[in-house]
Amino acid sequence: MKSKCLILAVLVAFSVLVTNPGFAAVDTREIDVCGHKEVLDDGDLQIIDDFVAEAVDELVKTEDFTLIARTRAVILSRSSSSEDSAKAQYAEQFSESAHKYISKAFEAAEELTPAERRFKIILNLLILVDSLEEPLLGDLAMKWLNDENKAIQYWAVHSVTNPGITELYNAGGADNLELAGKITEQLKGLVENSSPEILALMAEFAATVDIPQGEELLLQIADTRISRYADWTVEYELLDGSILKLLDSKISSGSINKPAVARRFGQLYSYAIQRYVKGRDVLSDTQKHQLASVLVETEVLCISKRLQMAQSVIKNAVEQDNHTALLQEHSRLLGDETEAGQLSLKLNFDYGKKPNGNRRIAPLVLPEPPEKLVIDS
Repeated sequence: MKSKCLILAVLVAFSVLVTNPGFAAVDTREIDVCGHKEVLDDGDLQIIDDFVAEAVDELVKTEDFTLIARTRAVILSRSSSSEDSAKAQYAEQFSESAHKYISKAFEAAEELTPAERRFKIILNLLILVDSLEEPLLGDLAMKWLNDENKAIQYWAVHSVTNPGITELYNAGGADNLELAGKITEQLKGLVENSSPEILALMAEFAATVDIPQGEELLLQIADTRISRYADWTVEYELLDGSILKLLDSKISSGSINKPAVARRFGQLYSYAIQRYVKGRDVLSDTQKHQLASVLVETEVLCISKRLQMAQSVIKNAVEQDNHTALLQEHSRLLGDETEAGQLSLKLNFDYGKKPNGNRRIAPLVLPEPPEKLVIDS
């Protein structure tokens, strides 16, 4: 239920984002002239600063939330110059001004009452930060990464992990890389208690940001999902299809620790298969459908690629509801107590060490569903 509420809040916020920007109270005539100049002088830079100050102030002070969305759209539409020769000047000034006035706006928003108005203003500011895709604004969003309100937290995470901003981090520059590192370290502290929607954002970022901490974050997310399977508290199993694909892509793209990444892939996929079989009498239809999708999609998109041969045994076993065939294929691919699996041999990984120090060639066995889960079902 909490996840559904978060999704609804996010969709509502996004619908506000795309409101028609055709009308706004902010005067855009002077900045529109600046946007078409080939070279900017000090007066033009002041016009940009004044525009951002006025627009952000309008966004915070108005109580008409339709107008807030339109004002936000107007800010975004004037965030760059149409003239190539002036782009660098324009962008630098706009970025500095945005940071200055959005920072002040966040401070002002924290003092607003009632709470509902405070929430809407902060949410709109975060969506603005997200849309601007400016690394300089990342430190403003970081403050809200731990917010108790899940919609605010979602947009804070989104604004520092979206693909556009990740591409800028990866483009280099000491400041960008340092900020990416700080953000990644802070995200690590959120993993344990994050919703599946937020974990999805973090996992995508972790797999694509080009810093060592990114892979560490991805492994942490995988470990958290694995532990949720182990104690039968995992939610939204469909997320694991995405995580498995991200782990697989990391193996292909030059992982820092390929065996560690492959181990998480094998164990997470194993637990998904085992949950599908052991949970047949206790899981909801939705959960079983999600797991079936994860099993089949991973076989088609990842296993077939790794073994360089089209694989469909898992797909057929799921379609025929043949759990025996499914478990046999699980052992062939991932290993059992008698021999290592084909995937383990191909990628040269194991599942850690046993208490006696020997290498573990088989994935951990998923415990039986807890009695409470069986009763509640």
